[in-house]
Order: sequence, then structure tokens, then C-alpha cells
Amino acid sequence: MIGRYKFEIGCILVLALAFLATQAEFNRFYYFAGFAILQYVMIATAWNILGGYGGYINFGTAGFLGVGSYVAIGLIEWGDAAIVWQVVAAAVVAGLLGLFIGYFTLRLKGVYFAIATLALAIVLETIVNNWDFVGGAAGISILPPRKPELLGILIVDRKGDGIFSNSKEFLFFLMAAMAIFSVWVARTVERGKLGRGLNAIKDNEEAAECMGVPTLRLKLIATTLSGALMGAAGGIFPSYMTFVDPPTAFNLEFAVNSLAMPMIGGTFTWLGPVVGAVLLGTVQQIAIVTISSELNLLILGVLLVIFVTVAPHGIVGWFMKKNK
Repeated sequence: MIGRYKFEIGCILVLALAFLATQAEFNRFYYFAGFAILQYVMIATAWNILGGYGGYINFGTAGFLGVGSYVAIGLIEWGDAAIVWQVVAAAVVAGLLGLFIGYFTLRLKGVYFAIATLALAIVLETIVNNWDFVGGAAGISILPPRKPELLGILIVDRKGDGIFSNSKEFLFFLMAAMAIFSVWVARTVERGKLGRGLNAIKDNEEAAECMGVPTLRLKLIATTLSGALMGAAGGIFPSYMTFVDPPTAFNLEFAVNSLAMPMIGGTFTWLGPVVGAVLLGTVQQIAIVTISSELNLLILGVLLVIFVTVAPHGIVGWFMKKNK
């Protein structure tokens, strides 16, 4: 019985560990680093739904993240919405954007699709740069959530009356819950009809169409899911960072990292992006503290070269091959 539900039990244990970490009162940098790594897990997992399972290389990650961030900022400026509603709205808007953009771009293939998604991120950043309501090019400062409540229970209170003593701990825990949810979504997709259909598209799209696979519909569902998860990851970003500007929200490093992490971990399974994100995210956070954040792309490049050469199917694929 336990073996049947070991994934669900593992998710609960990880979430419990995240909660215990918030009660341990670590140095705030550890929460920041943990938040960044968990966000990477969510981004890489979201990217892999279309890019890994379906074989459509998406360079528009920064666009969906940025849209999610600025939807949250808009809700804060308009009505000081609760963080949960910011995340939900960011996911809905980014998901609809994925559906809309996917309808017009998924007929493209290969490098043409990749260029179209990259252009999307650039266009969206240009729009936000000229939108004064959300700060425009100068950026905007955001106040952290003030004593949020859930079902009448105080979540954050520095006096010790809430579950968390500060907003950083609360947002770290929320990011952990969101990352776990995204992994559950990806695993469900992988094991269902959608995952099998996307794999058929990846192997040979023309043959899949001839066999009656509704290729466009499956790709649109994947783009919508992927966009929604990326948007949710962006929706929590402003409240944690407390300052956002277009170059930060639409940073193209997000696009590069979201592609590299599944490749390092393995694109054929839900576990690959998680492993790649934890590995690359941890190394990058250590480099930020010990050397310089400018080395992040160098580290990314070196790891990609190593794993593409030594383990072309990623870390998970390498271990599976060794254990056969």
C-alpha cells in the first residue's frame, strides 16, 4: 500500500521539511537561496511539459514569468490583492496567453518555433517598459504581504502569533507548495494520455497525425499548462523580491536555465527537471555567495557541455542505464 503512494508520501514529507525549515529561523539568505531553487524546479518542470515531452523548444519562459509578475503587480496596485489571488490570477492570465500564442505558433517547428517564443518575451518586455501603471522602465517597489490570513488563521506575524514570523518564511513555504504541485502536474501528464500523445508528437508528428492523434489540441493543452505554471512562478516573485523592473522580470537567463535544467537532469521524465534544477540552482547560489553572480552563465555552459557529452539523456537517464 505504501509503495503505491510513495510519490504522494514523498511530496508530503518534502512539504513538511519546508515547513520545519521556516520554524528553524535560519539566516535569511538560506530562505532566499531555497526560494530561488524551488522556483527553478517549478520553471524547469513547466518547460519540460512542452519542451521535454513534446519536443517543442520554448524560449519564451521569461515572457510567461514576466507576465505572471506584472499581473501580480497590477493586482497589488489596483486593490492590494492577497498573495494567493495574485498567484492564481498570474497562472490564469499566463495560461490563456500560452493558449493564444500557441494557436498561432505551434504550426511552426524547430528553430522557427523557438525564435517565435523568444520574440514573444521581447515584445512583452517592451510593452511593460512603456506601461507606467506598473512602474514602466524604472521598476516598482512592492511591500511584502502584511499579516495574511487563511480561513481566519493568521499566517504571518512578527509577534509570534502567526504560523510564520516573517513574510520571507511564508513565501518560501508557499513556493515549496507550488513547486510540489507543478511536479505532481508533470507526473500526471507524463503518465496519462496527454503525455503519451506528446511523446508520439516528439517521435514523429506526421505519423502521429496519421494515426489519429489530435496533435494541435495536445500541443495547445501542453502550452496552456506550461504557461500557467510559469505564470504562477512569476506571480509570487514581486512579493518576495519587493522590487521588480522589466529586465529582472523578463530576464532571458530564465529561458536559458529552464532549457538547461531538464537537459542536465533528463527531459523524458518528471524527475529530470527536478534533479537538474536542484543541481544547477544549488551550484549557482553557492557561486553567488563565494565568487560572483556573473559566473552563473559560465557555470551553466560548463555543466551543459559536461552532461551533453557524458550523459546525453541527463543524470536520471544515466543512472537508469547504469542500473539495467
